[in-house]
Amino acid sequence: MDEETLRKRTRETAEILFGRGIRMDPPYRTWREFDRELANDFSRFITGNLYSRTVLTLPERQMAACAMLAALRATDELKLHVNAALNVGCDARKLAEIFFQVGTYAGMPAVNEALAAYREVLEERGEWPIK
Repeated sequence: MDEETLRKRTRETAEILFGRGIRMDPPYRTWREFDRELANDFSRFITGNLYSRTVLTLPERQMAACAMLAALRATDELKLHVNAALNVGCDARKLAEIFFQVGTYAGMPAVNEALAAYREVLEERGEWPIK
């Protein structure tokens, strides 16, 4: 794939995932402060190559990302991906169920932190309580 096609795919996928909902600085902005070229390489790989693949749908990718981030207790990154999951049509109740499932493997403190982060995103989006 040529460079311009990859850039376009990266921008389009990022807009779908992160273009609406809560407002927070994506990690890309921090990366760029340290190394603009490396930040662009990371962004093109993650968003332009990985997230734009069609083996999994964007909702499936976001549900997987949310489960992993919850298990890792990476709440700031989790908020970003919860928002993206909602942007691509993930069901709010299914996301909550995923966070409860995390308890089996990562413990209840991970569940509690994930649900608190999830509620923050839903509140900021005006979607709390879940209907």
